[in-house]
Amino acid sequence: MTRSDLMARVLRPYKENCRYLRSAAVTSRDGLAAARCEFTIPQSCYIDDTGHLNSVEANICYNQMMYYLVARSVRESLIDGLKDWTMDDYWKRQLPDILIARFAGNFRRPIDARAFSGEMEFHSLARRSPGGAAPFIVAETSFRYWDAHGGRCDGEVTLALVNIP
Repeated sequence: MTRSDLMARVLRPYKENCRYLRSAAVTSRDGLAAARCEFTIPQSCYIDDTGHLNSVEANICYNQMMYYLVARSVRESLIDGLKDWTMDDYWKRQLPDILIARFAGNFRRPIDARAFSGEMEFHSLARRSPGGAAPFIVAETSFRYWDAHGGRCDGEVTLALVNIP
């Protein structure tokens, strides 16, 4: 499967007018990974044009960026905490078992939603099994978006990966 085929499959669950991720360059270091991406939102999927990236669309873009980065990381064994996963494990878990536990964003200057860039990075993954419960993975990540006109947004997201293989 080529990288463009992988991106198409990662974005398949999204309605066609909500596929905002256009490209992604993935890097890895020290058992963690990051992605630098390009986005376009020609028209909001839920509201009249606000003229800028809003928090709902920022979250959707984060999801698409994160799902693609996790898929690439599984396929290429980039993240130490996911090296036991197969692509079948990923496809089964993409929507039901990769959860946003906390999402915090800071909108510093309006971003043109029609053409902007973003990046996200995994900072840590930790396997937990509190009180002998089923194990899960907590991942600490960060993201940021920017455009050619000085628009800026950044934030931090905690993920919980449940029902892990």
